[in-house]
Amino acid sequence: MPPPAQHTLYLPDETATEALARRLAPLVCDRPDASAAPGPGAGGRIHLRGDLGAGKTSFARALLRACGISGRIKSPSYALLESYKVFNLYLYHLDFYRFSESREWLDAGFREILREDALVLIEWPERAGDLLSPPDLEISLEYLDDGRRADLSAHTERGLKWLNAILSPGP
Repeated sequence: MPPPAQHTLYLPDETATEALARRLAPLVCDRPDASAAPGPGAGGRIHLRGDLGAGKTSFARALLRACGISGRIKSPSYALLESYKVFNLYLYHLDFYRFSESREWLDAGFREILREDALVLIEWPERAGDLLSPPDLEISLEYLDDGRRADLSAHTERGLKWLNAILSPGP
């Protein structure tokens, strides 16, 4: 039987959300630790869904920090895009919340950053409609009274590899 392509996790607090991001970081950045340069398997696409306050930006910040970004990590809510570089890996954090129609992301010129050799995090991907191709991994966060629920869905072989690694018992 093939491994699952979807899984739901309960995250009791923001610390648990950040821990999930740190668990994913070595996979997407292809770095065994923060002192290593990104490997050839680094990059991919992650879509972050959820209402305001669900933890999308907290997750993204923790992931970027664990990939080696130092200094201030700003939310792309107003600028739409924040870009970073660690060694030879580009990391792009986009936020489509302010888009009112799906073609706006094309008009903004973001198509060229959706490269296989870059890590692309997109908050509010649904605002681009069906113009975006499926991500490697989609993470839907829902704020609960006692924490968060994270629904993880793999859409590619790469995403399935990440999902299985996240779900496997760690050291």
